[in-house]
Amino acid sequence: MRHHPHLYELNARVFLARLSEKHRRILTLATIPEEEWQFLASKGFDLVWLMGVWERSPGARHRALLDPYLRQEYDSALPGWTEEDVAGSPYAIYAYELDHALGAPEELPQLKARLNHLGLRLMLDFVPNHLALDHPWTLSNPHRFVRGSEEDVRSHPDWFFSPNGRIYLAHAKDPNFPPWTDSVQVNFRSPDLREALISELLRISEVADGVRCDMAMLALNHVFKEIWGNTVKDGVEPQTEFWSEAISRVKRFHPDFLFLAEAYWGLERELQSLGFDFTYDKVFYDLLRSSTPKEIRSHLAIDNAYQRHSARFIENHDEPRAIGAFGLQRSLAAVVVMATSPGLRFFHDGQLEGRSIRIPIQLVREPEEPANPEIIKFYDRLLAICSAPAFHEGEWIQGEASQKSAGPETHLNLLSSFWRYGQQLKLAVVNYSPNPAQGWLKLPLQFKTAERIVLLDEWTGLTAIYNAKEVQSQGLHMDLGPWQARMMDIRAAQ
Repeated sequence: MRHHPHLYELNARVFLARLSEKHRRILTLATIPEEEWQFLASKGFDLVWLMGVWERSPGARHRALLDPYLRQEYDSALPGWTEEDVAGSPYAIYAYELDHALGAPEELPQLKARLNHLGLRLMLDFVPNHLALDHPWTLSNPHRFVRGSEEDVRSHPDWFFSPNGRIYLAHAKDPNFPPWTDSVQVNFRSPDLREALISELLRISEVADGVRCDMAMLALNHVFKEIWGNTVKDGVEPQTEFWSEAISRVKRFHPDFLFLAEAYWGLERELQSLGFDFTYDKVFYDLLRSSTPKEIRSHLAIDNAYQRHSARFIENHDEPRAIGAFGLQRSLAAVVVMATSPGLRFFHDGQLEGRSIRIPIQLVREPEEPANPEIIKFYDRLLAICSAPAFHEGEWIQGEASQKSAGPETHLNLLSSFWRYGQQLKLAVVNYSPNPAQGWLKLPLQFKTAERIVLLDEWTGLTAIYNAKEVQSQGLHMDLGPWQARMMDIRAAQ
């Protein structure tokens, strides 16, 4: 796989419902027409993350139907929804088996083979921190979960539930939010639990090429202790991290298996050190959405190893749609910055068409929403340009603009990336502001024998020719309108 790959996230149930309507027949994973996967391959994607393929929980679905907050979300996203449209959260997993609504169990390995044949790799979910509140293990192996004492239950009655009327198990929780009441919290101090999760992961590795690991930082020893240390008083604190063991075990059999961590709280580098190929860069997202070009540039100046292992995005199933969160013009500028930064570039189903309605993950049907032709055209061109090997296998160099005379320092609003691949040089420059910006960019590659430098503007197809010595001494002059982006191929000529 390429060093800086492109990933496309699909909500499995929603995607299948859409295609079934489009092709006017009930489809399963194995019967999705080849053209649908060829479309993604033609756009230059390396990975398809099929989100939500595992068996949904009856108990989680029941909770999802009763929750008043979720019902408001359903009303907003899908007016006129019915109970058939609600399947419960895909992150309250009842079993790591293909959900029957998507097809028979053998269809997952069949799909993997089809995608691999097209040059695509299949990524699936792995949820280490919790399972569905009615998962069979709650009855057969309750020691695998965090158990509450009578005092714990009295102190925090909303944190616990009883699967059998005799014991109390904890719901999973992020310490910053209320418990996820459709889930049960695993006990990472249980060796049996760790082995059971790794066994599940090994099974997944036989039918997929990678996993997106939900809330991966919750499995770290110190994080688990911080959240549950006052509840889990028995058991020995592990000497090793769950992830170091799990990742090494899987890669022993599948060296190229890819691990992507959903990660927050500044723990990304720690997870990278434990073997994750890529970790979410939520900081990058937040900066693009609400900060200054200077702060974005500073974040991208963190060491290259961190950059190469970061996963960039401007929307996903947890975040609002980019067009609403950023506004149209800023969202298009943001995606150019994202798509030309190092690491894994992460696109979400509907993003390429400018969809504006975020669908709650409990729903399995989407509303009708017209595509935006302007956004489709933009993404078609961007992905075509970014399919060049330089953006995936080249050396990334962050550019820095300067100004030649006194005046407003609009050059500080220019974000630029050079990608060097042999003697080929690509440049992406974005005016990340609502005002015009000008500046000069120094080239990071010396064209020692060249007399001229040829710039091909890959957005417009226009070519400009410059004196090589002047460009190498002064730089390239950039003059961009608000939120405007330019992408250029730079070559030497005699």
